[in-house]
Amino acid sequence: MEHIHTIEQGWTLEDDFRRVEAWLSVGIDDILDVSVPWGRDGDVTWRDKRIAASGTETYPVLVREYETPSGPLRHAVRQTGEECGEGWVTQPEQVELIEDYNIPRGAEHAVSSPSDVMVLKHLYAGPNEVEKAWFAERVKKVKKFADEKGVLVQAWSGFGMDAAVWFCGTEGAIMMAMDYPDAFGRLMETIAATDYARTELAASTDGVDMIVERGWYSSTDFWSPSLFDKFVYPHVKNLASVAHKYGKKFGYTMTTGVEILGERLANAGVDVLYFIDPVQDGISLERVRYLLSGRMTLVGGTNALSLTSGDAVRIGREVRHAVETLGPTNRFILHPVDAIFPDTPWEGVEQMIETWKECR
Repeated sequence: MEHIHTIEQGWTLEDDFRRVEAWLSVGIDDILDVSVPWGRDGDVTWRDKRIAASGTETYPVLVREYETPSGPLRHAVRQTGEECGEGWVTQPEQVELIEDYNIPRGAEHAVSSPSDVMVLKHLYAGPNEVEKAWFAERVKKVKKFADEKGVLVQAWSGFGMDAAVWFCGTEGAIMMAMDYPDAFGRLMETIAATDYARTELAASTDGVDMIVERGWYSSTDFWSPSLFDKFVYPHVKNLASVAHKYGKKFGYTMTTGVEILGERLANAGVDVLYFIDPVQDGISLERVRYLLSGRMTLVGGTNALSLTSGDAVRIGREVRHAVETLGPTNRFILHPVDAIFPDTPWEGVEQMIETWKECR
């Protein structure tokens, strides 16, 4: 779960192993994920509080106030209290610095002004010796299981623009990039330095096969190509070079804007692109094949919404078209975009598997 989510029933490494065994039992190729920790300045302290709903605030507000060597930082998030159900990610009881829940619920994002950028370096830093030791032990256990089962291990070590959006909020990140480009550049350099340290650790560790960077918030839904070129591309290229230095593959996750940004990612050295989505991105698979199939392994081809639709014809048509169009490249992995969720009907999953088997 990349250390960034809370699940009420918890999730252990043994749960991950059981998941792999379950997928292998129905003929599916699975992969093991391991998250690379990040560090925090040892001089940082904080206190948490909860402000009751009042006035214009419909919800209680969770607050974390940091004290750092470069000054204070305040992070406030509305606690909306949804009943998520088993298997779903839920909102934590305190304000975590990195958490998808914070983005739409932010009352005051951690980086709310250019002056906050200098403080952030104390909160998001490279892993220390304790965290490195934890990672080494984690990978040792994962490698043992992966070798026995014959599955790939990928390490999530780059946050990139996703981190900028976590820290600033969506609008805040975009406006800072345009109104205060120097400050935003320093923010991205802070993120990149930590991502580099995490990637160096992961890539140099025996048992890790591939490095992956998150890029859900780096697409053209958020950024113009020129801003991508300025603030994202150089850092992606740098992380890819670290992975390649150690003989590891480098993957990147971006679900929209592939027609415009995909070639840039290939130029940066991305080996595997998560995800190719014909539903939410609206790009034809023929176009993707023409642009990218000779340069990157492409993952996707069908959408979780299709599996949820209950429409066997739609699922079969989508899967068959993906396999027939991208399969001959020998650089394609069929995968529902973004994921199989707790409410994805098993019937839809079975239909995807059966159609895939028919096309092999």
